[in-house]
Amino acid sequence: MADMKLIVAGAAGRMGRTLVRIVHESDGCILAGGIEPDGSAALGQDLGALAGIGPLGVTVSSDPLELVTNADGILDFTAPEASVSLAALAAQARIVHVIGTTGFSPDDDARIEAAARHAVIVRSGNMSLGVNLLAALVKQVAATLDERFDIEITEMHHRHKVDAPSGTALLLGEAAAQGRGVTLAEKSDRGRDGHTGARKTGDIGFVSLRGGTVIGEHSVIFAGQSERIELTHRAESRDIFALGGVRAALWGRGAKPGLYSMKDVLGL
Repeated sequence: MADMKLIVAGAAGRMGRTLVRIVHESDGCILAGGIEPDGSAALGQDLGALAGIGPLGVTVSSDPLELVTNADGILDFTAPEASVSLAALAAQARIVHVIGTTGFSPDDDARIEAAARHAVIVRSGNMSLGVNLLAALVKQVAATLDERFDIEITEMHHRHKVDAPSGTALLLGEAAAQGRGVTLAEKSDRGRDGHTGARKTGDIGFVSLRGGTVIGEHSVIFAGQSERIELTHRAESRDIFALGGVRAALWGRGAKPGLYSMKDVLGL
């Protein structure tokens, strides 16, 4: 089978440049183009030069429609509005769309689900192997321990991250809720300020920290009477997300249209 032709959305950003490098270094795929919005200073620039790996002869475009007609997949770690639009294009072109974007609204979710009727869409709050293994462990521990163990999720990211809690924190919260046999919407506690009263039994709490250049740190704490269990993942490079994204794209090439997660890709 020929190498999978992949487009990188948001190619000039930090994650986009990492994706360009990882696609170039990976077997089974090649770069088919990069996308940036109108007005970007990166338009027309060589993707390899942007990523610091030398010219590759593939440039940045603001026309995703033109690119998808000659591609097999899109790697997309951008923003909700852009991701929703790209999902619609992926559905039209019947190609794979890997979404690492977070911060979607319920309406955004519905539009992505509609696009997945015609495209293979792999969406996850975190593409790394370690985080998805962590989520599986969180679900198992939550199912084993009863409500005498309080669940708290802490996360920290760089100062430029715009959504909170992070998509990864919510992914871990969903895993904990599934383990407990409840819905996260019913049990999520995301805001504590002032005289809040005692903690509600069964709640799943979230704390978001922002600062510096932290790539991503997540901990799930099970706090019981006189003992505490902590499960932690620390991302030390954006490469782990890019590697997961490429792995998801290659997996999706052989899948039927539908909405998938990294659990499907990794067989968890």
